[in-house]
Amino acid sequence: MLEAGIIQQLRGIFSTLAHHITFRATLATGRPENADLRAFLEDVAAVSDHIDCTFEEAQTQQSLFSILLDGQETGIRFRGIPNGHEFTSLLLAVLNADGQGKNLPDESTARRIKALQGPVRLTTYVSLTCTNCPDVVQALNVMALLNPAIEHEMVDGALYQEEVDKLAIQGVPAVYLDGKLLHSGRGNLGELLEKLSETVGEAEDADAQPIEHHYDLLVLGGGPAGASAAIYSARKGLKVAVVAQRIGGQVKETTAIENLISVTRTTGETLASDLRKHMDAYGIDIFENRTYQSLSLEGKEKSVEVGGQEKFFAPAVIIATGANWRRLNVDDEAKYIGHGVHFCPHCDGPFYKGKDVAVVGGGNSGIEAAIDLAGICRHVTVLEFLDTLKADTVLQEKLKQLPNVDVYLSTETKQVIGDGDKVTAIRIADRTNGEEKTIDLDGIFVQIGLMPNSGPFADSLETTPRREIKIDEYCRTSLPGVYAAGDVSSVPYKQIVIAMGEGAKAALSAFEDRMRT
Repeated sequence: MLEAGIIQQLRGIFSTLAHHITFRATLATGRPENADLRAFLEDVAAVSDHIDCTFEEAQTQQSLFSILLDGQETGIRFRGIPNGHEFTSLLLAVLNADGQGKNLPDESTARRIKALQGPVRLTTYVSLTCTNCPDVVQALNVMALLNPAIEHEMVDGALYQEEVDKLAIQGVPAVYLDGKLLHSGRGNLGELLEKLSETVGEAEDADAQPIEHHYDLLVLGGGPAGASAAIYSARKGLKVAVVAQRIGGQVKETTAIENLISVTRTTGETLASDLRKHMDAYGIDIFENRTYQSLSLEGKEKSVEVGGQEKFFAPAVIIATGANWRRLNVDDEAKYIGHGVHFCPHCDGPFYKGKDVAVVGGGNSGIEAAIDLAGICRHVTVLEFLDTLKADTVLQEKLKQLPNVDVYLSTETKQVIGDGDKVTAIRIADRTNGEEKTIDLDGIFVQIGLMPNSGPFADSLETTPRREIKIDEYCRTSLPGVYAAGDVSSVPYKQIVIAMGEGAKAALSAFEDRMRT
Protein backbone atom coordinates (compact mmCIF):
# COMPACT_ATOMS: atom_id res chain seq x y z
CA MET A 1 0.00 0.00 0.00
CA LEU A 2 2.87 2.38 0.81
CA GLU A 3 5.16 3.57 -1.96
CA ALA A 4 8.69 2.21 -2.08
CA GLY A 5 10.19 5.62 -1.40
CA ILE A 6 8.13 6.08 1.76
CA ILE A 7 9.01 2.60 2.99
CA GLN A 8 12.69 3.39 2.54
CA GLN A 9 12.29 6.61 4.53
CA LEU A 10 10.49 4.73 7.30
CA ARG A 11 13.40 2.30 7.58
CA GLY A 12 15.64 5.23 8.36
CA ILE A 13 13.19 6.89 10.75
CA PHE A 14 12.64 3.72 12.78
CA SER A 15 16.21 2.40 12.57
CA THR A 16 17.01 3.55 16.13
CA LEU A 17 13.97 2.11 17.91
CA ALA A 18 14.98 0.68 21.28
CA HIS A 19 11.63 -0.76 22.41
CA HIS A 20 9.14 -3.10 20.77
CA ILE A 21 6.07 -1.56 19.16
CA THR A 22 2.94 -3.54 18.34
CA PHE A 23 -0.01 -2.41 16.25
CA ARG A 24 -2.94 -4.35 17.71
CA ALA A 25 -5.77 -4.18 15.16
CA THR A 26 -9.41 -5.10 15.63
CA LEU A 27 -11.18 -5.57 12.29
CA ALA A 28 -14.96 -5.24 12.39
CA THR A 29 -16.72 -7.76 10.19
CA GLY A 30 -17.66 -6.26 6.85
CA ARG A 31 -15.88 -2.92 7.18
CA PRO A 32 -14.79 -1.82 3.68
CA GLU A 33 -11.44 -0.39 4.82
CA ASN A 34 -10.24 -3.61 6.48
CA ALA A 35 -8.05 -4.81 3.60
CA ASP A 36 -6.37 -1.41 3.22
CA LEU A 37 -5.86 -1.08 6.98
CA ARG A 38 -4.23 -4.52 7.13
CA ALA A 39 -1.96 -3.74 4.17
CA PHE A 40 -1.04 -0.33 5.63
CA LEU A 41 -0.05 -1.73 9.05
CA GLU A 42 1.86 -4.64 7.54
CA ASP A 43 3.83 -2.25 5.34
CA VAL A 44 4.78 -0.05 8.29
CA ALA A 45 5.64 -3.02 10.53
CA ALA A 46 7.87 -4.53 7.84
CA VAL A 47 10.36 -1.65 8.00
CA SER A 48 11.72 -2.58 11.45
CA ASP A 49 12.37 -5.69 13.52
CA HIS A 50 11.10 -3.65 16.48
CA ILE A 51 7.58 -3.35 15.04
CA ASP A 52 4.94 -6.01 14.51
CA CYS A 53 1.18 -6.09 14.08
CA THR A 54 -1.61 -8.42 15.15
CA PHE A 55 -5.15 -8.73 13.79
CA GLU A 56 -8.37 -10.10 15.19
CA GLU A 57 -11.85 -10.24 13.70
CA ALA A 58 -14.71 -8.97 15.86
CA GLN A 59 -18.47 -8.50 15.66
CA THR A 60 -18.24 -4.76 16.22
CA GLN A 61 -19.05 -1.64 14.22
CA GLN A 62 -15.57 -0.16 14.26
CA SER A 63 -12.19 -1.17 12.86
CA LEU A 64 -9.28 0.32 14.77
CA PHE A 65 -5.77 -0.32 16.01
CA SER A 66 -3.94 0.60 19.17
CA ILE A 67 -0.25 1.10 19.83
CA LEU A 68 1.44 -1.12 22.40
CA LEU A 69 4.88 -0.48 23.90
CA ASP A 70 6.66 -3.65 24.98
CA GLY A 71 3.28 -5.36 25.14
CA GLN A 72 1.56 -2.64 27.19
CA GLU A 73 -1.18 -0.34 25.94
CA THR A 74 -0.09 3.28 25.48
CA GLY A 75 -3.61 4.69 25.39
CA ILE A 76 -3.27 5.70 21.72
CA ARG A 77 -5.72 4.38 19.14
CA PHE A 78 -6.44 5.13 15.49
CA ARG A 79 -9.90 4.42 14.08
CA GLY A 80 -9.14 4.65 10.39
CA ILE A 81 -5.99 4.64 8.29
CA PRO A 82 -3.73 7.55 9.33
CA ASN A 83 -2.75 8.61 5.85
CA GLY A 84 -2.54 12.17 4.54
CA HIS A 85 -1.60 14.72 7.17
CA GLU A 86 -2.18 12.17 9.93
CA PHE A 87 0.66 9.93 8.73
CA THR A 88 3.02 12.12 10.74
CA SER A 89 0.82 11.59 13.79
CA LEU A 90 1.39 7.85 13.55
CA LEU A 91 5.16 8.24 13.12
CA LEU A 92 5.42 10.58 16.10
CA ALA A 93 3.25 8.28 18.22
CA VAL A 94 5.73 5.46 17.62
CA LEU A 95 8.81 7.62 18.19
CA ASN A 96 7.34 9.28 21.29
CA ALA A 97 6.38 5.92 22.76
CA ASP A 98 9.98 4.86 22.22
CA GLY A 99 11.12 8.03 24.01
CA GLN A 100 12.82 9.75 21.11
CA GLY A 101 10.11 11.95 19.60
CA LYS A 102 10.75 15.59 18.89
CA ASN A 103 7.47 17.00 20.24
CA LEU A 104 7.65 15.69 23.79
CA PRO A 105 7.02 18.53 26.27
CA ASP A 106 9.48 19.92 28.77
CA GLU A 107 9.52 18.87 32.41
CA SER A 108 7.14 21.56 33.67
CA THR A 109 4.47 20.85 31.05
CA ALA A 110 4.88 17.09 31.48
CA ARG A 111 4.32 17.52 35.22
CA ARG A 112 1.00 19.24 34.60
CA ILE A 113 -0.11 16.54 32.14
CA LYS A 114 0.70 13.78 34.63
CA ALA A 115 -1.35 15.63 37.24
CA LEU A 116 -4.57 15.59 35.16
CA GLN A 117 -7.17 13.54 37.00
CA GLY A 118 -8.65 10.58 35.17
CA PRO A 119 -10.03 8.53 33.78
CA VAL A 120 -10.05 10.73 30.66
CA ARG A 121 -11.37 9.25 27.41
CA LEU A 122 -10.75 11.52 24.42
CA THR A 123 -11.94 11.10 20.85
CA THR A 124 -10.80 13.39 18.02
CA TYR A 125 -12.67 13.42 14.71
CA VAL A 126 -10.44 14.48 11.82
CA SER A 127 -10.26 14.89 8.09
CA LEU A 128 -7.12 13.49 6.49
CA THR A 129 -6.88 16.68 4.39
CA CYS A 130 -7.01 18.97 7.43
CA THR A 131 -3.77 20.83 8.16
CA ASN A 132 -4.82 21.75 11.71
CA CYS A 133 -5.90 18.27 12.84
CA PRO A 134 -2.42 16.75 13.31
CA ASP A 135 -1.44 19.38 15.91
CA VAL A 136 -4.41 18.38 18.06
CA VAL A 137 -4.04 14.62 17.50
CA GLN A 138 -0.32 14.69 18.27
CA ALA A 139 -0.80 16.79 21.41
CA LEU A 140 -3.45 14.45 22.82
CA ASN A 141 -1.36 11.39 21.91
CA VAL A 142 1.49 12.85 23.96
CA MET A 143 -0.87 13.31 26.91
CA ALA A 144 -1.96 9.67 26.65
CA LEU A 145 1.67 8.55 26.70
CA LEU A 146 2.54 10.62 29.77
CA ASN A 147 -0.59 9.96 31.82
CA PRO A 148 -1.89 6.38 32.06
CA ALA A 149 -5.31 7.71 33.05
CA ILE A 150 -5.75 9.28 29.58
CA GLU A 151 -6.89 7.45 26.44
CA HIS A 152 -7.04 9.09 23.02
CA GLU A 153 -8.57 7.84 19.81
CA MET A 154 -8.27 9.50 16.40
CA VAL A 155 -11.28 8.90 14.13
CA ASP A 156 -11.30 9.46 10.37
CA GLY A 157 -14.67 11.18 10.04
CA ALA A 158 -15.01 10.19 6.39
CA LEU A 159 -15.22 6.51 7.40
CA TYR A 160 -17.80 7.08 10.12
CA GLN A 161 -20.18 9.56 8.53
CA GLU A 162 -23.21 8.33 10.48
CA GLU A 163 -21.36 9.02 13.72
CA VAL A 164 -20.31 12.46 12.47
CA ASP A 165 -23.90 13.26 11.45
CA LYS A 166 -25.27 12.10 14.80
CA LEU A 167 -22.90 14.44 16.63
CA ALA A 168 -23.64 17.23 14.09
CA ILE A 169 -19.93 17.72 13.48
CA GLN A 170 -19.32 20.28 10.74
CA GLY A 171 -15.72 21.19 11.46
CA VAL A 172 -12.51 19.45 12.40
CA PRO A 173 -10.67 18.71 14.51
CA ALA A 174 -13.50 18.03 16.96
CA VAL A 175 -12.39 16.68 20.35
CA TYR A 176 -14.87 14.89 22.61
CA LEU A 177 -14.31 14.12 26.28
CA ASP A 178 -16.45 11.20 27.42
CA GLY A 179 -18.91 11.96 24.61
CA LYS A 180 -19.11 15.73 25.20
CA LEU A 181 -17.49 18.33 22.94
CA LEU A 182 -14.33 19.69 24.57
CA HIS A 183 -12.64 21.49 21.70
CA SER A 184 -13.27 22.37 18.06
CA GLY A 185 -10.87 23.81 15.51
CA ARG A 186 -7.17 24.41 15.59
CA GLY A 187 -5.32 24.10 18.87
CA ASN A 188 -2.05 23.12 20.47
CA LEU A 189 -0.89 21.21 23.50
CA GLY A 190 -0.95 24.27 25.75
CA GLU A 191 -4.52 25.20 24.88
CA LEU A 192 -5.76 21.63 25.20
CA LEU A 193 -3.98 21.22 28.52
CA GLU A 194 -5.71 24.32 29.87
CA LYS A 195 -9.13 23.05 28.77
CA LEU A 196 -8.56 19.63 30.29
CA SER A 197 -7.24 21.17 33.49
CA GLU A 198 -10.36 23.32 33.80
CA THR A 199 -12.61 20.31 33.08
CA VAL A 200 -11.08 17.39 34.98
CA GLY A 201 -8.70 19.22 37.32
CA GLU A 202 -5.09 18.63 38.28
CA ALA A 203 -4.14 16.59 41.32
CA GLU A 204 -2.25 18.66 43.85
CA ASP A 205 1.28 17.62 44.65
CA ALA A 206 2.18 18.84 48.10
CA ASP A 207 5.86 18.20 47.41
CA ALA A 208 5.93 20.12 44.12
CA GLN A 209 8.12 23.20 44.29
CA PRO A 210 7.49 26.41 42.31
CA ILE A 211 9.76 26.73 39.28
CA GLU A 212 11.53 30.05 38.74
CA HIS A 213 13.53 31.19 35.71
CA HIS A 214 15.68 34.33 35.53
CA TYR A 215 16.75 35.94 32.24
CA ASP A 216 18.08 39.19 30.82
CA LEU A 217 15.10 39.41 28.47
CA LEU A 218 11.74 37.67 28.08
CA VAL A 219 10.03 37.42 24.71
CA LEU A 220 6.34 36.61 24.96
CA GLY A 221 5.19 34.99 21.73
CA GLY A 222 6.89 32.70 19.22
CA GLY A 223 5.80 34.03 15.83
CA PRO A 224 7.91 36.00 13.33
CA ALA A 225 8.11 39.07 15.57
CA GLY A 226 8.98 37.07 18.68
CA ALA A 227 11.59 34.94 16.94
CA SER A 228 13.21 38.00 15.39
CA ALA A 229 13.29 39.80 18.74
CA ALA A 230 14.83 36.78 20.46
CA ILE A 231 17.50 36.26 17.81
CA TYR A 232 18.54 39.92 17.74
CA SER A 233 18.71 39.99 21.54
CA ALA A 234 20.74 36.78 21.72
CA ARG A 235 23.17 38.20 19.18
CA LYS A 236 23.80 41.02 21.66
CA GLY A 237 24.93 38.45 24.21
CA LEU A 238 21.77 38.49 26.33
CA LYS A 239 20.31 35.45 28.05
CA VAL A 240 16.91 35.16 26.34
CA ALA A 241 13.80 33.07 26.89
CA VAL A 242 10.81 32.76 24.57
CA VAL A 243 7.58 31.98 26.44
CA ALA A 244 4.78 31.12 24.03
CA GLN A 245 1.79 28.95 23.20
CA ARG A 246 3.58 27.64 20.12
CA ILE A 247 6.46 28.55 17.84
CA GLY A 248 5.21 30.03 14.60
CA GLY A 249 1.99 31.40 16.01
CA GLN A 250 -0.55 32.48 13.41
CA VAL A 251 1.97 31.72 10.65
CA LYS A 252 1.28 28.00 11.07
CA GLU A 253 -2.24 28.55 9.70
CA THR A 254 -0.88 29.91 6.40
CA THR A 255 -0.67 27.31 3.65
CA ALA A 256 1.39 29.35 1.18
CA ILE A 257 3.68 32.36 1.73
CA GLU A 258 4.88 34.08 -1.43
CA ASN A 259 5.72 37.61 -0.25
CA LEU A 260 8.56 36.99 2.20
CA ILE A 261 11.29 38.85 0.40
CA SER A 262 14.09 36.63 -1.03
CA VAL A 263 12.00 33.50 -0.36
CA THR A 264 10.02 32.81 -3.51
CA ARG A 265 7.59 30.45 -1.82
CA THR A 266 7.28 28.66 1.50
CA THR A 267 4.60 27.36 3.83
CA GLY A 268 3.60 28.31 7.34
CA GLU A 269 4.77 24.98 8.74
CA THR A 270 8.15 25.32 7.05
CA LEU A 271 8.63 28.89 8.22
CA ALA A 272 7.70 27.97 11.80
CA SER A 273 10.25 25.15 11.70
CA ASP A 274 12.89 27.52 10.31
CA LEU A 275 12.18 30.06 13.07
CA ARG A 276 12.77 27.39 15.70
CA LYS A 277 16.00 26.22 14.05
CA HIS A 278 17.31 29.77 13.90
CA MET A 279 16.55 30.36 17.59
CA ASP A 280 18.12 27.03 18.54
CA ALA A 281 21.28 28.11 16.73
CA TYR A 282 21.64 30.97 19.22
CA GLY A 283 20.94 28.91 22.32
CA ILE A 284 17.66 30.66 23.06
CA ASP A 285 15.57 28.87 25.70
CA ILE A 286 12.11 28.08 24.32
CA PHE A 287 9.21 27.45 26.69
CA GLU A 288 6.28 26.35 24.56
CA ASN A 289 2.68 25.45 25.51
CA ARG A 290 2.51 28.23 28.12
CA THR A 291 -0.57 30.27 28.99
CA TYR A 292 0.01 33.58 30.78
CA GLN A 293 -1.87 33.66 34.10
CA SER A 294 -0.55 36.76 35.84
CA LEU A 295 1.96 39.45 35.01
CA SER A 296 3.84 42.19 36.85
CA LEU A 297 5.31 44.61 34.32
CA GLU A 298 6.05 47.62 36.51
CA GLY A 299 9.31 48.25 38.31
CA LYS A 300 12.80 47.11 37.39
CA GLU A 301 12.11 43.38 37.63
CA LYS A 302 9.24 42.11 35.46
CA SER A 303 7.58 38.76 36.10
CA VAL A 304 5.32 36.46 34.12
CA GLU A 305 3.54 33.52 35.75
CA VAL A 306 2.18 30.58 33.76
CA GLY A 307 0.40 27.37 34.74
CA GLY A 308 2.06 24.75 36.92
CA GLN A 309 3.59 27.16 39.47
CA GLU A 310 6.13 28.36 36.93
CA LYS A 311 7.38 31.94 36.93
CA PHE A 312 9.75 33.93 34.70
CA PHE A 313 11.73 37.04 35.72
CA ALA A 314 13.65 39.61 33.65
CA PRO A 315 14.31 43.37 33.65
CA ALA A 316 12.90 43.68 30.10
CA VAL A 317 9.98 42.12 28.25
CA ILE A 318 9.11 42.14 24.54
CA ILE A 319 5.46 41.32 23.86
CA ALA A 320 4.98 39.64 20.49
CA THR A 321 1.85 37.57 21.04
CA GLY A 322 0.43 38.25 17.58
CA ALA A 323 -3.26 38.07 16.75
CA ASN A 324 -6.09 35.61 16.32
CA TRP A 325 -9.11 35.30 14.04
CA ARG A 326 -11.54 38.17 14.56
CA ARG A 327 -15.12 37.11 15.24
CA LEU A 328 -18.39 38.65 14.08
CA ASN A 329 -19.66 39.09 17.65
CA VAL A 330 -23.29 38.62 16.64
CA ASP A 331 -26.06 36.55 18.18
CA ASP A 332 -25.46 32.78 18.20
CA GLU A 333 -22.05 32.96 16.49
CA ALA A 334 -20.28 31.34 19.45
CA LYS A 335 -23.00 28.70 19.77
CA TYR A 336 -22.40 27.39 16.25
CA ILE A 337 -18.61 27.53 16.03
CA GLY A 338 -17.66 24.14 14.65
CA HIS A 339 -21.28 23.50 13.71
CA GLY A 340 -21.61 25.82 10.74
CA VAL A 341 -19.41 28.76 11.76
CA HIS A 342 -15.77 28.33 10.73
CA PHE A 343 -12.52 30.24 10.34
CA CYS A 344 -10.48 27.85 8.16
CA PRO A 345 -11.85 27.07 4.68
CA HIS A 346 -8.99 24.64 3.96
CA CYS A 347 -9.88 22.41 6.91
CA ASP A 348 -13.66 22.68 7.06
CA GLY A 349 -14.54 23.48 3.44
CA PRO A 350 -14.75 19.79 2.43
CA PHE A 351 -17.71 19.35 4.80
CA TYR A 352 -19.72 21.62 2.50
CA LYS A 353 -19.33 19.86 -0.80
CA GLY A 354 -22.44 20.57 -2.87
CA LYS A 355 -23.86 22.92 -0.20
CA ASP A 356 -24.42 26.65 0.15
CA VAL A 357 -22.05 28.80 2.22
CA ALA A 358 -21.24 32.41 2.95
CA VAL A 359 -17.85 34.06 3.31
CA VAL A 360 -17.86 37.16 5.51
CA GLY A 361 -15.03 39.46 4.47
CA GLY A 362 -13.85 40.94 1.19
CA GLY A 363 -10.12 41.18 1.84
CA ASN A 364 -7.50 38.85 0.39
CA SER A 365 -8.25 36.04 2.83
CA GLY A 366 -11.99 36.31 2.25
CA ILE A 367 -11.81 36.30 -1.54
CA GLU A 368 -9.22 33.52 -1.56
CA ALA A 369 -11.59 31.51 0.64
CA ALA A 370 -14.52 32.24 -1.67
CA ILE A 371 -12.54 31.10 -4.72
CA ASP A 372 -11.48 27.88 -3.02
CA LEU A 373 -14.97 27.13 -1.71
CA ALA A 374 -16.58 27.82 -5.09
CA GLY A 375 -14.76 24.78 -6.42
CA ILE A 376 -16.52 22.41 -4.01
CA CYS A 377 -19.70 24.18 -2.86
CA ARG A 378 -22.93 24.60 -4.79
CA HIS A 379 -23.05 28.33 -4.09
CA VAL A 380 -20.94 30.92 -2.29
CA THR A 381 -22.15 34.30 -1.02
CA VAL A 382 -19.52 36.93 -0.21
CA LEU A 383 -20.56 39.54 2.38
CA GLU A 384 -18.46 42.72 2.63
CA PHE A 385 -19.12 45.48 5.18
CA LEU A 386 -17.58 48.25 3.07
CA ASP A 387 -18.84 49.55 -0.27
CA THR A 388 -15.98 47.91 -2.16
CA LEU A 389 -13.90 44.75 -1.92
CA LYS A 390 -10.46 45.16 -0.35
CA ALA A 391 -8.81 42.18 -2.02
CA ASP A 392 -6.08 42.47 -4.64
CA THR A 393 -7.33 43.16 -8.16
CA VAL A 394 -6.08 39.83 -9.49
CA LEU A 395 -8.22 37.99 -6.92
CA GLN A 396 -11.29 40.09 -7.66
CA GLU A 397 -10.96 39.40 -11.38
CA LYS A 398 -10.74 35.67 -10.73
CA LEU A 399 -13.81 35.84 -8.47
CA LYS A 400 -15.86 37.55 -11.20
CA GLN A 401 -15.29 34.58 -13.49
CA LEU A 402 -16.99 32.14 -11.11
CA PRO A 403 -20.65 31.48 -11.95
CA ASN A 404 -21.68 30.26 -8.49
CA VAL A 405 -20.59 33.28 -6.45
CA ASP A 406 -22.66 36.32 -5.42
CA VAL A 407 -21.15 39.40 -3.78
CA TYR A 408 -23.01 41.73 -1.40
CA LEU A 409 -21.32 45.05 -0.61
CA SER A 410 -22.21 47.49 2.20
CA THR A 411 -23.59 44.54 4.13
CA GLU A 412 -23.63 44.05 7.88
CA THR A 413 -24.01 40.60 9.43
CA LYS A 414 -26.69 40.76 12.11
CA GLN A 415 -27.29 37.18 13.28
CA VAL A 416 -26.28 33.57 12.81
CA ILE A 417 -29.38 31.38 12.64
CA GLY A 418 -29.49 27.66 13.40
CA ASP A 419 -31.78 24.81 14.39
CA GLY A 420 -29.98 24.00 17.63
CA ASP A 421 -27.54 21.57 16.04
CA LYS A 422 -26.19 23.41 12.99
CA VAL A 423 -26.36 26.66 11.03
CA THR A 424 -29.33 27.09 8.71
CA ALA A 425 -29.18 30.76 7.69
CA ILE A 426 -27.61 34.17 8.18
CA ARG A 427 -29.42 37.47 8.69
CA ILE A 428 -27.86 40.52 7.06
CA ALA A 429 -28.66 44.21 6.65
CA ASP A 430 -28.04 46.61 3.76
CA ARG A 431 -26.02 49.45 5.29
CA THR A 432 -27.30 51.95 2.69
CA ASN A 433 -31.00 51.61 3.54
CA GLY A 434 -31.21 49.36 6.61
CA GLU A 435 -33.19 46.68 4.78
CA GLU A 436 -32.72 43.24 6.31
CA LYS A 437 -32.91 39.82 4.69
CA THR A 438 -32.22 36.21 5.61
CA ILE A 439 -30.12 33.93 3.39
CA ASP A 440 -30.60 30.19 3.80
CA LEU A 441 -27.28 28.34 3.85
CA ASP A 442 -25.33 25.53 5.47
CA GLY A 443 -22.10 27.18 6.59
CA ILE A 444 -20.44 30.51 7.32
CA PHE A 445 -16.70 31.18 6.94
CA VAL A 446 -15.55 34.26 8.86
CA GLN A 447 -12.61 36.04 7.21
CA ILE A 448 -12.65 39.55 8.66
CA GLY A 449 -9.08 39.89 9.80
CA LEU A 450 -7.31 39.44 13.10
CA MET A 451 -7.79 40.51 16.71
CA PRO A 452 -4.59 41.30 18.66
CA ASN A 453 -3.79 38.90 21.50
CA SER A 454 -3.41 41.74 23.98
CA GLY A 455 -5.86 40.55 26.64
CA PRO A 456 -3.31 39.61 29.34
CA PHE A 457 -1.67 43.03 29.06
CA ALA A 458 -4.72 45.30 28.68
CA ASP A 459 -4.79 46.27 32.38
CA SER A 460 -1.11 47.20 32.44
CA LEU A 461 -0.44 48.88 29.09
CA GLU A 462 -2.08 51.56 27.00
CA THR A 463 -3.99 50.15 24.02
CA THR A 464 -5.77 51.53 20.97
CA PRO A 465 -9.55 51.29 20.35
CA ARG A 466 -8.69 48.17 18.30
CA ARG A 467 -7.03 46.66 21.42
CA GLU A 468 -3.54 46.93 19.92
CA ILE A 469 -0.73 47.72 22.34
CA LYS A 470 0.35 51.31 21.72
CA ILE A 471 4.00 51.71 20.78
CA ASP A 472 6.25 54.54 19.66
CA GLU A 473 8.64 54.39 16.71
CA TYR A 474 11.08 52.39 18.88
CA CYS A 475 8.49 49.76 19.91
CA ARG A 476 8.39 51.15 23.45
CA THR A 477 5.09 50.81 25.29
CA SER A 478 3.63 52.97 28.06
CA LEU A 479 5.79 51.18 30.67
CA PRO A 480 9.61 51.40 30.84
CA GLY A 481 11.32 48.14 29.97
CA VAL A 482 8.27 46.78 28.17
CA TYR A 483 8.20 46.65 24.37
CA ALA A 484 5.73 45.31 21.80
CA ALA A 485 6.21 44.14 18.22
CA GLY A 486 4.23 42.65 15.37
CA ASP A 487 0.49 42.10 15.05
CA VAL A 488 -0.25 42.68 18.74
CA SER A 489 1.10 46.24 18.47
CA SER A 490 -0.22 49.40 16.86
CA VAL A 491 2.21 49.19 13.94
CA PRO A 492 0.26 49.47 10.65
CA TYR A 493 0.07 46.64 8.11
CA LYS A 494 0.05 43.17 9.60
CA GLN A 495 2.55 41.29 7.47
CA ILE A 496 5.17 38.64 8.25
CA VAL A 497 8.04 40.70 6.89
CA ILE A 498 6.92 43.75 8.89
CA ALA A 499 6.57 41.68 12.06
CA MET A 500 10.12 40.41 11.66
CA GLY A 501 11.42 43.96 11.24
CA GLU A 502 9.47 45.17 14.26
CA GLY A 503 10.80 42.32 16.36
CA ALA A 504 14.35 43.31 15.46
CA LYS A 505 13.57 46.96 16.23
CA ALA A 506 12.13 46.08 19.64
CA ALA A 507 15.23 44.03 20.48
CA LEU A 508 17.58 46.83 19.48
CA SER A 509 15.55 49.35 21.50
CA ALA A 510 15.58 47.08 24.55
CA PHE A 511 19.35 46.62 24.28
CA GLU A 512 19.94 50.36 23.83
CA ASP A 513 17.84 51.14 26.91
CA ARG A 514 19.71 48.46 28.85
CA MET A 515 23.04 50.09 27.99
CA ARG A 516 21.78 53.52 29.05
CA THR A 517 20.54 52.34 32.43
